[in-house]
Amino acid sequence: MASILIRGAVVMTMNERDDIFTGDVLIENNRIARLGERLDEVAADRVIDAGGKVLLPGFVQTHIHLCQTLFRGRADDLSLIEWLKEKIWPLEAAHSEDSVYYSAMLGIGELIRSGTTTILDMETVHHTESAFRAIEESGIRAISGKVMMDHGEEVPIALQENTRQSLQESVDLLEKWHGAAGGRIRYAFCPRFVVSCTEELLIGVRDLSAEYGVMVHTHASENLGEIELVEAERGMRNVVYLDHIGLARPNLILAHSIWLDEEEKRIIRERGVKVTHCPGSNLKLASGVAEVPLLLESGVAVGLGADGAPCNNNLDMFQEMRLTAYMQKVRHGPTVMNARTVLRMATMGGARVLGMEADIGSIEIGKLADLQLLDLEDFHVYPSFEADWHSRVVYAATRGDVDTVLIDGRIVMEGKTVKTVDKRIVLKEADRSLRRLIGRL
Repeated sequence: MASILIRGAVVMTMNERDDIFTGDVLIENNRIARLGERLDEVAADRVIDAGGKVLLPGFVQTHIHLCQTLFRGRADDLSLIEWLKEKIWPLEAAHSEDSVYYSAMLGIGELIRSGTTTILDMETVHHTESAFRAIEESGIRAISGKVMMDHGEEVPIALQENTRQSLQESVDLLEKWHGAAGGRIRYAFCPRFVVSCTEELLIGVRDLSAEYGVMVHTHASENLGEIELVEAERGMRNVVYLDHIGLARPNLILAHSIWLDEEEKRIIRERGVKVTHCPGSNLKLASGVAEVPLLLESGVAVGLGADGAPCNNNLDMFQEMRLTAYMQKVRHGPTVMNARTVLRMATMGGARVLGMEADIGSIEIGKLADLQLLDLEDFHVYPSFEADWHSRVVYAATRGDVDTVLIDGRIVMEGKTVKTVDKRIVLKEADRSLRRLIGRL
């Protein structure tokens, strides 16, 4: 792989000291080899003149549904359970290999275009192989897995699984895709949520995730109605139940975690459970506001994610960062969740949630070269005199400012054009795939 020298950028390292300097970054193979104010003696295969631009780690989104990108704008203005039963589950049930592939490609194009380089993704019940193909071809870094659903009322027949079959299909996918693309692709077991899963399935996930050493990604405590369903059926609240069956461990990542009582917060903290916060989705579905400052203060690893396109309706980390800050300021005052804290959640915070903090999330020697260059030479981010760089990125910059993106040392976007996803074909095929999918409803 060619060496790349990024020259003259404002480098926001997001390391432990939060160092910011103007200078050069050398990439060799797929990792960061050197950092410095001037690396004049270096002869690289490719030099990127980044004068006037800001170099950041790529964003790490810790909750995404690539399979739902095709459903953008088709499930608006509903609460969670109605949103699932009336819209999302029927749409997911009508998916084909083709529609999952182009849904994934559409989402990945949007993610790369807005500076996201790593995602934790949850697919639907079938055709997960198509999403993995899209992930492999596009160059994005991803942990993904098929969703698991072997229980629940009003679930379309096509999404109703046999417990043993669901576990076996997950293992088959894991054994094929975990570690693929030079380690850029990893697998996670993805039981949808307690409402959709038997205890037998969840215990199977517990044991298999320990055997294979992979993450478990599920939804929990997103909505009051969901909690009532779990309590009525399992006799205890979500996180208490997950702890009761032995799933509350450091490899568990809980999406949302809005409605937690004190016992559940204690379990999450003491068991090392990770949390992913999705403010855009939580606002649109009127689910609530997670207690993010309290979780962070207690040492819980919390990342950010856009969730899916039909409950957001975009996959833009710049929006998620601002919403994360604004929601908490309304509740706790203007000094809470400052720009530095939120930007760390979008980078190192997400890496910590995924257990990948040794490899991604900051610009440091030896780490993988997952980077984004922002061009902040524009009206909406000026003046730049004595700039607070965290403030400029979090409160003023937009996804339109992302100029260049590297993943695994490879340039996947340059000059605001994604090089690994053919925009013309994907837009055309996304519409065609959706039209066919609707015909199958």
